[in-house]
Amino acid sequence: MMRLDGRTALVTGGTQGVGAAIAQSLASAGCNLILHGLHDDAQCRATLDRCRAAGVQADVVFADLTAAPDICIPQLIAAVDAICGDAVCGDATYQAVSLLINNAGTFCEEPFLELTPATVERTLRLNVVAGLFLTQTFAKRWIQNGVAGRVLFTGSINGELAEPNHVAYDTSKGAVRTLVRSLCVALAPHSIRVNAIAPGLVVTPLTARVLDQDPDARRWMQMHTPSGQVPGAEVCGGAAVFLLSDEAQHIHGQTLLVDGGMSVWQQPDLPDELRGKLS
Repeated sequence: MMRLDGRTALVTGGTQGVGAAIAQSLASAGCNLILHGLHDDAQCRATLDRCRAAGVQADVVFADLTAAPDICIPQLIAAVDAICGDAVCGDATYQAVSLLINNAGTFCEEPFLELTPATVERTLRLNVVAGLFLTQTFAKRWIQNGVAGRVLFTGSINGELAEPNHVAYDTSKGAVRTLVRSLCVALAPHSIRVNAIAPGLVVTPLTARVLDQDPDARRWMQMHTPSGQVPGAEVCGGAAVFLLSDEAQHIHGQTLLVDGGMSVWQQPDLPDELRGKLS
C-alpha cells in the first residue's frame, strides 16, 4: 500500500461522508490527521476513533466555512496551529500540515426558478471559496518553509454532468475543476501539487436519505452507471491516497473521476422491463 508516514493532513468536512472515508484511508497509510467538522457529534467521534485505531495521531477542529473567508479561515488556522503549529510540535510524530484536503461541501438548494442569492452564496463559499483561501494560506507557509505541499479537492461528477435543481451545486463543482487547474499553474513551480477527485454517486449521510427511502431511485442510478454500482464513500479513499502520495509525483492539475464509468456513458440502453411503460 502507498504510504504517507510522517505527514499530517487537514481534511475539511472530514468527520462524515467522503471526507471521513478519505481520512480513514489516509490514517491506514500512516498519515496523522486534523479533521475539520461543524459539530462535535457521534459521527465525528466515531470517525476520530477509527482513525486513531490505525495507530496515528488524530484530532478535530470546528469552524463554519460558510462564513466570510476573512473570518472563518483565520479561525480554522488558529485551531489547527493550536494542535501542531506551523512547525514541528513537542510530539515529533505530529508535524506541520503538509497535506490539505479541501473536501467540505453542500448541495442543498432550490429549483432554479426559486433559487435565492443566499443559497448560491452559501454553496459557493463552502464548495469553492473556503478551499481557495485555505490553499492560499498553506501555500504561503509551504513556500516560505520550502515544503513540497500537496492539495486535494473533492469535486464531483456534477462538474461534468448537470442535474435538475442543482444549478448552484453544479456551478460550484465546475468551478472546483477549473480552480484545480489554475492552482496547478500557480503552485507547481513551487513544488506544490494540486489535484482533485470527483466522485459519482456514492452513499453518504446526505445521499442515503434519498437512496434508502426510494429503492427505485437507487436502481435508476445503478442503471445509469456502467459498473452497476452505487457504492459507499470508501471507494474514494484509495484515489485520495494515491494522488497525495509520492507515486503521483508528476500528476498536477488533474481531476480523477471516481464514478464507476458514469461520466463516459452517453445513455444506457432502455432495459426490457421498461419497454412499453414510458409512453
